[in-house]
Amino acid sequence: MKLSQFNYRLPPELIADRPPKNRDECRLMVMDRANQTIEHKHFNDVLHYFGNGDVFLLNNTKVFPALLRGEKEKTGAKITVFLLRELNRESRLWDVLVDPARKIRIGNKLYFGEDESLVAEVIDNTTSRGRTLRFLYDGPYEDFKKTIESLGQTPLPSPLQSKREIEPEDRERYQTIYAKHEGAVAAPSAGLHFSRELMKRLEIQGVDFAEVTLHAGLGNFRNIDVEDLTKHKMDSEEMAIEESTAKRVNKAKDEKKKICVVGTTTMKAVETSVSISGRLKPYRGWTNKFIFPPYKFSIADVMITNFHLPQSPMLMQVAAFGGYDFVMKAYKEAVDNEYKFFTYGDAMMII
Repeated sequence: MKLSQFNYRLPPELIADRPPKNRDECRLMVMDRANQTIEHKHFNDVLHYFGNGDVFLLNNTKVFPALLRGEKEKTGAKITVFLLRELNRESRLWDVLVDPARKIRIGNKLYFGEDESLVAEVIDNTTSRGRTLRFLYDGPYEDFKKTIESLGQTPLPSPLQSKREIEPEDRERYQTIYAKHEGAVAAPSAGLHFSRELMKRLEIQGVDFAEVTLHAGLGNFRNIDVEDLTKHKMDSEEMAIEESTAKRVNKAKDEKKKICVVGTTTMKAVETSVSISGRLKPYRGWTNKFIFPPYKFSIADVMITNFHLPQSPMLMQVAAFGGYDFVMKAYKEAVDNEYKFFTYGDAMMII
């Protein structure tokens, strides 16, 4: 398929710039693939679609405060550093993006915090991701991480940052309630709709929850610049699927229970580690899997996801699961019915 096939009209005002007051009160579009029907519900209506023994697969990655605002030495020029990935814990080496990038040279020192309590030196200018910084911090690693935590801001995606300032509330709301393993610079947004009350009610109905970890990166938001999708390469992301998760999912499959995959990052992790016979396998490593139509899914019976931006990899994955024509029809209906799109927007469930 071609990139241009995933374009659609999205009025800017439909991109939600803030989360709903309560996590599970967003709207929910339910797409029934067998009957090709679309229903309009609310998110807590998911309770009516699942029962004893069904499994929800969740991504338990945790977003860290990856945005640092600072100044360049001597000139005092304002710079923003986006922490992408820790390269070496002992040396305090990080892969980063710097904005504005053109003014940053190897050897430049960057200062963060009102009292310049954190200093970094640019040591590489040529990585495919951007820059490599060494943080000049002599204290224990735990103190270094606390400094990053206190100075860093929530890394909202740039379409949201262009609409408003990052707010203190984002630190809690741009995080799932089941986040455990720190490493993501983007939240698994489909999971943001789950409240503790909703998860407890699902548990009472006999629904089981299993978790994977995939540390979502910025590649999910990067523009695809090739028309032929077979030529697009996704950034690699670190992931893990524990043996206990694989066993629970495979047992549910054997018992003909529903497997509901929550979010495109969870789906990417699951489809990275599937055997030829359609079994989920334990896995620890990296994935750059890019799913677009046509694609045969092995594990999921149901998918919960948000409404994604035009020409995004997430939209392509959803179109592969729900069927291209049906999904694009649903997106038109979502626009016509003024659903909210993107990270803090409404949800879709494909059954």
